Amino acid sequence: MTRTDRLTAILDLLAESGQVEVEEIVTKLAVSPATARRDLDSLAKRRLLTRTRGGATTGALAYDLPGRYNRDDHGHAKEQIAQAASDLVWPGAVIGLCGGTTSTALAQILATREDLNAHANQHTLTVVTNAINIAGQLAVRPNIKVMVTGGILNPRSYELVGPYTDIIMQKVVLDIAFIGVNGIDPEVGPTNTGEGEASVNALLASRARCSYVLADSSKVRVRAFATMDGYNFTHLITDAGISAADKAAFEANGTEVMVAPA
Repeated sequence: MTRTDRLTAILDLLAESGQVEVEEIVTKLAVSPATARRDLDSLAKRRLLTRTRGGATTGALAYDLPGRYNRDDHGHAKEQIAQAASDLVWPGAVIGLCGGTTSTALAQILATREDLNAHANQHTLTVVTNAINIAGQLAVRPNIKVMVTGGILNPRSYELVGPYTDIIMQKVVLDIAFIGVNGIDPEVGPTNTGEGEASVNALLASRARCSYVLADSSKVRVRAFATMDGYNFTHLITDAGISAADKAAFEANGTEVMVAPA
């Protein structure tokens, strides 16, 4: 397990109950007490937790997300997809992140990557997002420049949508956009339950040199309400649960399918 993987795992343990002990980290991650303490100290310096005498708590910066962020039957697959997406991001890149559970998992990984937290004279990453939970998650990272698109808040998804978002998005150029969806179909393409989110996602993708849909295999062949008009859907990152037939169907329609390693 790499250090980045350990830090992410510690944050996952912390999210389960709001606190974590050094002994628990030692047992579950098979590391020494000294390593566990160093990892906790590192996360505390990044203001991702608050250190206590024998471990850590979530601290004052934590806040509750909508229930779908905390109770997710496909959480492990989404973490795998998020890690594969993180591997595509290089220091100095300008990326777009829409809202959603997989994008949130990606933001958490980016927040703990060592190469993006090294001391530098300029920002090691620029993130443009319409999700206020992601903006809050990355706001404490001094090396990450965060731009929030503005717009009307959807309290169910923590995403900003509407014409004000569109105006701001026309002013930026991205290297990569990562798009979350509620459904993905070889014929229809990516879809969202809300037309506002679908519109912003399509615009976010249009501002990037390359865009990737992040969708776990449970969303394959699912058709949600709103399509992403004008979005040229050519890259999908999913998990190993996708069937060979579905993967072939996407590829036959011109979509490159990346299966995240287990």
